[in-house]
Amino acid sequence: MFDFEKLDIYQKAKQFNKEVYSFLRNSKTIDSVSKNQLRRASLSIMLNIAEGSSRFSKPDRRNFFVISRGSAFECAAIFDFLKDETILTEEEFTQFYGKADELSRMLFRMIGNLTGN
Repeated sequence: MFDFEKLDIYQKAKQFNKEVYSFLRNSKTIDSVSKNQLRRASLSIMLNIAEGSSRFSKPDRRNFFVISRGSAFECAAIFDFLKDETILTEEEFTQFYGKADELSRMLFRMIGNLTGN
């Protein structure tokens, strides 16, 4: 088992990605550009957590966690767009947005721990 697999943040990101992929698989109304971007952004969260955990220096790890957090923000923006386009219900939006927010907050704490703040 790799160290990143033991991280709660990685497991939450993995579950989030799984839920996003399931939603996208079952959605027939999302355009291909938005679908592709959301798929890549949600996957990027967990991949950058994994890659960052492999780095030896704090600045290197921090950089990957910052990128991962940016991908969570990107997901939130896509969800907001899909809600405005009435592709996402208010309930779906609240659920996905809340999970992206939770990941963002966890990553923020991890980034803070690596910067000494």
